[in-house]
This record gives sequence, C-alpha cells and structure tokens, in this order.
Amino acid sequence: MNEGAESGLSNAFTDLMTSLAVVFILLLCASLNNITEDVESTRSKILADLEVQLRDYDVKGVKVKSDPNDPLALLILVPEGLLDFGVNKSEIPPPGVKFLSSFIPKLTDTLYSKEFRDAISSVVVEGHTDSSGGDAKNLELSQRRSMAVVSESIDKLKTSSGSPDSDNAKRDYFLRLLSASGRGKQDLIMVNGQEDSQQSRRVIFKVRVRSFEERKLEKKL
Repeated sequence: MNEGAESGLSNAFTDLMTSLAVVFILLLCASLNNITEDVESTRSKILADLEVQLRDYDVKGVKVKSDPNDPLALLILVPEGLLDFGVNKSEIPPPGVKFLSSFIPKLTDTLYSKEFRDAISSVVVEGHTDSSGGDAKNLELSQRRSMAVVSESIDKLKTSSGSPDSDNAKRDYFLRLLSASGRGKQDLIMVNGQEDSQQSRRVIFKVRVRSFEERKLEKKL
C-alpha cells in the first residue's frame, strides 16, 4: 500500500473515531438530561402531593417549598408556635404533641407511598433559633429540639391506624431516613433587612430525593 493510501485510511479511521466519540457524548448528555428531568419530576410530584396532604396546616403557618440551595430537596417549614417549646426548653408540651399526632401521619402517608418511598434519600429535621443568646447555647438547644421532634415523630408512627405489620415497616423505613440537625441561629429569617425572630424560631423537615449516584450505588448493593 502506498503512502497516500495509508494516509487516507488513517484519516478515515480518525474521522470514524471522532464521529463515534461525538455520538457517545451526545447520548451521554441526553441520558444525563433524562435522569435530571426524572429527579426533578419526582421532587415536583412529592411537593405537589405534600401540598395537598398538608393544606389544612397552611393557615397555621406550615409551608412546603423547594429548597433554593439544593435541587434535590424540598422543605416543610413548621413554626415554633405549633410545637410550643418553652423558653430554653426542648421538651415538647401537650399542644406540640397534639400537632405532631395529626401532622406526622399525613406527612408519612406521602413519603411512604408506593410511588415515592424508593425515591427518597433522607429526611432531616432541622432545629432553628433566633439570634438571642450565645452561639453555643443556641446550637445545643436547637439540636435537642430537633432530636425531640424526631423521637416524637417515630413514636407517632406506633399509633397509626394501619395493620401492625404495615406500621412496623413504616417505622423501620423512617428510622433509616430520619435524622436531627441543630442549626442554631445561622439561618435567620430577615424581613426588610431586619430579623424576624418569630419566623427564625422554627423546625424544618428537609426531604431529599435520591441522586443519580445514589441510585447507581443502590443497584450495585
């Protein structure tokens, strides 16, 4: 084979490999876009269902919204007044227990539904305070309050109206998902440049949808 023919063959092979690489990249981008859209769609569906389940609490200040800092998460904001914590206390008094008795079953009905239970990665209960008091004290208090909410939430699943087997499965599921995080005063609510202390004191249920990497890891396991 002469030098010209070899050069032409080499160029043709190079063009073929380049074309295949471009096709692979396009397919990969399309696949990643589909995965991203699927995750966003799942989060949107969970958000819509929670808005329906929890609409009775809207007038009480409970809000459900997308997390502006995390495309995989949504937030359920519970004003401190509904849990009725005493000053510098983490014990949930009877009015707060009564609220969780009705709130938690409605929340779990959506999250544990057949459609969504395998799509959720975690549920973090965040405790938040206002800016009054020292940093260390606020952080410790918010951690104890978030832990109290987690404990009470799990306890409320023991009194569900479902079958014992169903209740146990639901409780085990949320034991795996639920965790507590004391946030202290690091995420204050500001209104017109001023802190709104009442809104700053709150508990947030942060629900996170499984990422693509988590789904791949689960399949391997």
